[in-house]
Amino acid sequence: MDTAPPFALLLDVDGPIASPVTRTVKPEIIALLNELGAAQIPIIFNTGRSDAFIRGQVMEPMIEAGMPDGLMVHAVCEKGATWFSFTAGGAGTVHVDRDLAVPSEFADDVRGLVSAKYAEHMFFDETKRAMVSVEQRVDVSNEDYRAEQERFDADALTLMGQHGLAAARLDHHAPGSDDEVDYRVDPTIISTDIESVRLGKDLGAARACERLRRDGIVPAAWFTMGDSRTDYAMADWLHHNDHTVVHVDVRPADGVPEKPYEIHTAAYLGLGPEVIHDDAGLAFLARWWDALGTA
Repeated sequence: MDTAPPFALLLDVDGPIASPVTRTVKPEIIALLNELGAAQIPIIFNTGRSDAFIRGQVMEPMIEAGMPDGLMVHAVCEKGATWFSFTAGGAGTVHVDRDLAVPSEFADDVRGLVSAKYAEHMFFDETKRAMVSVEQRVDVSNEDYRAEQERFDADALTLMGQHGLAAARLDHHAPGSDDEVDYRVDPTIISTDIESVRLGKDLGAARACERLRRDGIVPAAWFTMGDSRTDYAMADWLHHNDHTVVHVDVRPADGVPEKPYEIHTAAYLGLGPEVIHDDAGLAFLARWWDALGTA
């Protein structure tokens, strides 16, 4: 028999859940995730992070904080390339779509590039199973990192050309002139992801719905939450597939686009523009928890 919770949560991790500065999750957020899950609200993380990051920064703190027995949380990682579920007993099997993986020879060369030229500002993420990711060191200012990131991204595109891989970074395409690309170089505020163009938050949304359907869960509505323009893709997919969805943008400085569904920022809660990232994420989780208590 299907169950119909009043809403489900589809959450980006970096920004709304984990601080982009410390890369950790506030205890208050962990507590609210456990409380919402105990109230039968489905929780799915939809992130570019690896399964190892989710285990270390989200799963283990939730378990240590008293994750309820019977609660199952799902995580779609690396923008849809990997996925797993976890309970109070730990993590289940990690599934990897090998067809969406970056060639290992290219990954090896990026590792060498970082070591040779960029190690003072960034590190190669060894936990990724399908993507290639390079991340800002926590002891480096974001301003200094972003300057180096521009140079790294250009070098990465050149390296892809040397491997015969057609790639794009934002609006820049290389190599070739036919605009047929298989990979993208996707810079964020603290990292650069090199990934198949088939990956994205829309794929993550599709995988999330597939998992809930297998469990017989049909939410009445969805809240999605992210900190970048690319995170809107999960709400786009849900809306296009006839789900009721509200998207929360915890870093609206990039600009809030026109969409056919509701978009909330911290201003919706009466908070100032300085409330962003996990501070905004915490405020929205608390609001959703409070709504359950008054429903």
